[in-house]
Amino acid sequence: MQIVNLSEQNSVLNRFMAEVRDMEYQQNRLLFRNNIVRIGEVMAYEMSKALDYTQQDVKTPLGTATVNMPEQNIVLATVLRAGLPFHQGFLNVFDHAENAFVSAYRMYTNREHTEVGVHTEYMAAPSVEGKTLIIVDPMLATGGSMVASYEALLKTGKPKKVHIACVIAVPEGLEMLRDNVDEDTTVWCAAIDEGMNEHKYIVPGFGDAGDLCFGEKL
Repeated sequence: MQIVNLSEQNSVLNRFMAEVRDMEYQQNRLLFRNNIVRIGEVMAYEMSKALDYTQQDVKTPLGTATVNMPEQNIVLATVLRAGLPFHQGFLNVFDHAENAFVSAYRMYTNREHTEVGVHTEYMAAPSVEGKTLIIVDPMLATGGSMVASYEALLKTGKPKKVHIACVIAVPEGLEMLRDNVDEDTTVWCAAIDEGMNEHKYIVPGFGDAGDLCFGEKL
């Protein structure tokens, strides 16, 4: 499994990450969502460099231009609900992609809220057979939701290539992926943080992505 950590490069992505982490900035949900979208756009652009390309001729008003065009056979999948703005950022770049949505969420399994399980109850997806599958979810904490989504999506077919994208990951989540996804998978992160607290939230992270984007849930 290959891991691409974009925080190791200097780019405008660092500014977007600083803002989504900032407690005062987080008070405005619109600004927070917009930055998650922008992080998705930057990551999708970087990911586009790793796709397969073929030459195509394009007719212009004055002649013919030969252009290296990226593959179009992409399925863009996200985990509801936190992944929606991140998904939109990717879709702004991969605007010809098919789309898939998975409802996979974590539930605390003990009274102390220190152990979690993952429940998957809904999926709407095309076949991923022979296609490039991109799964996006802002937070890769335990990795349980991502693995559950990955396994559900692969029931629709065998993809040619799998990319997994997150805003922030931790070593525990990356290890979970390493143990459960195909070794040819590439994981893209805007940052890799130090770990999780006793409630399985990423530290320092930025909090609950779904709540910050859309408001608190019951």
